[in-house]
Amino acid sequence: MSERKKLSEAATPTSTFLISLGRIAVSVFIPLIAFAVLWAGFIFLRDSQAPQTVIAIVAIVWGVGGIALLFWVTDYVVNRTPVHIAKKIQPFVFVGPALVILGWYLFIPTLRSLYLSFFGSQSNSFVGFKNYIYAFTDPTMLTAFRNNLLWIILGTGGAVGFGLIIALLADRSKMEKVFKSLIFMPMAISFVGAGVIWRFVYAYKPPGEEQIGILNAIVSFFGGNPQAWFTLRPWNNIFLIIILVWLQTGYSMVILSAALKGVPSSIIEAGKIDGASEMRIIRSIIIPYISSTILTVSTTIIILSLKIFDIVFTMTNGNYGTEVIASMQYKQMFRFYDYGRGSAIAIVLVIAVIPVMWYNLKQFGKREGF
Repeated sequence: MSERKKLSEAATPTSTFLISLGRIAVSVFIPLIAFAVLWAGFIFLRDSQAPQTVIAIVAIVWGVGGIALLFWVTDYVVNRTPVHIAKKIQPFVFVGPALVILGWYLFIPTLRSLYLSFFGSQSNSFVGFKNYIYAFTDPTMLTAFRNNLLWIILGTGGAVGFGLIIALLADRSKMEKVFKSLIFMPMAISFVGAGVIWRFVYAYKPPGEEQIGILNAIVSFFGGNPQAWFTLRPWNNIFLIIILVWLQTGYSMVILSAALKGVPSSIIEAGKIDGASEMRIIRSIIIPYISSTILTVSTTIIILSLKIFDIVFTMTNGNYGTEVIASMQYKQMFRFYDYGRGSAIAIVLVIAVIPVMWYNLKQFGKREGF
């Protein structure tokens, strides 16, 4: 009989509880030490004037070693703690670090932004709801709200609509994988990268000069006058939304295509036997069957549209009536240094996103039977 087994048999319930309590205390104490070490490493990497080689070595040890230490701690807790206690603390041990990180980088900053939103530009005088009154009455902010609504309607509708059409067509093609790969390819590009690419598409030169923008080159080829597309209100917003549709159509197509493959062929065959046309089958059978997936994809892109920033900032910097909520928040915080207004706009954006997230989670819960 092993020494560990003898000790476990000889242990009283009280001693077992104390040992378990000690292990739990150690499991809490060691991550705190690990966090302190990681934080010290971060400060070193940020402020040190050491050679780049030394900083690189510290970064590797800091990152890999910290993750290895946290893994060792969680593994130790699960394997060494009695089963009846381990079952209770196991979810917290494994989810705990993620919750701490989310709380540190998301929840606490949100609370701090809420606090600062009731103060003036330099956060030294209480102004009540003055910043929120600005957010809902300023003409530029009202333009931003209108533009975000336009992004939600046209961006989400365009991406989901084109994604569904392409998924339906691709599933009937022999070159399905090729077509899907080409449509999905823009998803590999960041929003900033897409903005740079599309700046060349919309580039403008005065009449008589060689047009380097594809769109103006086509217009000039057919005898038209080149246009400064970004200054054409309100069409310039639509030109920007096209970029979002181009980026997100591939995402919609992949998710909806997977849902389409789950539609029972027997239902489709029954519809054809009853004399339903192809459009009737799509409208009355396929779309209702995958409606939950369409809603999920739609809510995901709606959240993305509410937070849109990169494309606007890269393409127009919010000029010519293209401001959105996120660009206004950025300018108030980092250009005008008005932390009160910037925080208020950020809270407004958070409040706008919450109902969509809640609805998405509610639908997910219904599908999973929660």
